Amino acid sequence: MSNIRHDPTAPTRAQVLAAGERIDAHRHDDHQIVYAGSGVLAVTTDAGTWFAPGNRAIWVPAGTVHAHRAHGHLDLHLVGLPADDNPPGLHAPTVLAVSPLLRELILAYTRDPADDSPERRRLLAVLRDQLRASPQQPLRLPTPKDPRLAEVCALVHADPADTRTLAALGAATGAGERTLSRLFRREFGMTFPQWRTQSRLYHALRLLAEDTPVTTVAHRCGWSSASAFIDVFRRSFGYTPGTHNHRSSHGR
Repeated sequence: MSNIRHDPTAPTRAQVLAAGERIDAHRHDDHQIVYAGSGVLAVTTDAGTWFAPGNRAIWVPAGTVHAHRAHGHLDLHLVGLPADDNPPGLHAPTVLAVSPLLRELILAYTRDPADDSPERRRLLAVLRDQLRASPQQPLRLPTPKDPRLAEVCALVHADPADTRTLAALGAATGAGERTLSRLFRREFGMTFPQWRTQSRLYHALRLLAEDTPVTTVAHRCGWSSASAFIDVFRRSFGYTPGTHNHRSSHGR
């Protein structure tokens, strides 16, 4: 990633990003919990892109070079923790489930970063306990290293509605299906259908953040019907895409 810089701003803060706005590649000396109170957040490193709607947060370990991008109006909340304080015990960017309690703790803790009262320190202690118990979520699009894999991934990203099989995509890029299948498992730890579902969900979140109707999102992202899309979305995020626009605008 180019233009890498050390971020001198306070690691704990709240800020608003307009749709499409970016924060360029940077790093922190602190760990950071990155949470979108509204909109959809994408965090990108050299290893891939992690994405989170309002019931997910992204853990970014200290020293990790990363960039942010807002999809929809983004109400961004950042909680910094010292490098020697790692409640979830994670050493790579990870998406975490955010319970209603953890959400309220993050919002309250970032409301006044200058507050050093005992009450706010107790708030942080409970927040850390909640982080320690937060389940990890597989909402990540890894960056392919093998050029054959990269070519296939680029085709799918360019048109999420593309229904071609891995064999057909391989034929279009000059790679064999078995080779590609092996590469998906080796580099991403998932099958091609699993990865394509992640890619489609990422595109779906982006479109929903732009207030695109659910049926339109389903067809643009390759689902055969709105009901099939709703089922996959609900199993992945714990709520239906029809409620996503409300969450993106108003939070949970």
